[in-house]
Amino acid sequence: MQLICESDNLQDYLEETTEVDYSDPRIGELVERLTTASRSQEEYIRHAYEWVRDNISHAWDIQSTRVTCAASEVLEFGEGICYAKSNLLCAILRRAAIPAGFCYQRLTLGDEPDTGYCIHALNAVYIASLNKWIRLDARGNKPGICAEFSLTEERLAFPIREAYGEFDYPTIYAQPHPQTIAVLRQHTNSLTMYQHGLPSHL
Repeated sequence: MQLICESDNLQDYLEETTEVDYSDPRIGELVERLTTASRSQEEYIRHAYEWVRDNISHAWDIQSTRVTCAASEVLEFGEGICYAKSNLLCAILRRAAIPAGFCYQRLTLGDEPDTGYCIHALNAVYIASLNKWIRLDARGNKPGICAEFSLTEERLAFPIREAYGEFDYPTIYAQPHPQTIAVLRQHTNSLTMYQHGLPSHL
């Protein structure tokens, strides 16, 4: 699939916002640790991605009712759904001056189409040495879900099943989609939100 940038200006993919609040000192400390452990920009991107994927729990996986949104909040509590985790990964990348954005998929909420549909969030990051964008899904691995860092082939959490009406949105958004942020801001119970409050389309 050909990814389409919402903006032609890479600077738009470095902006700090309410949700991507990378000036937070805790995010700065994490970025410093990841930078120290990385020998190249590509290695930093991999470390950042794997850190969010593996160290921030998906709220549904741990059956937590807490709703997190801003990157600093996700880091503080160590949990969030995909919308929240993508905010944190974006913040960690942008704090290191690496352009990053947001991508979305329309997936079945359960295993079959009759369970309904939901919008799933992931990130795109610009690889300067290759002059290209790649998508990364920091949702979190578990049995049946195995997303990995790769510069050559996508290894996302959820391969699209076209026969089930699933599809990728090709746009790389500079900011999280307003619908995803509205969902996080309007709910106080993440389990109820996950089952009944996620948007089905953008």
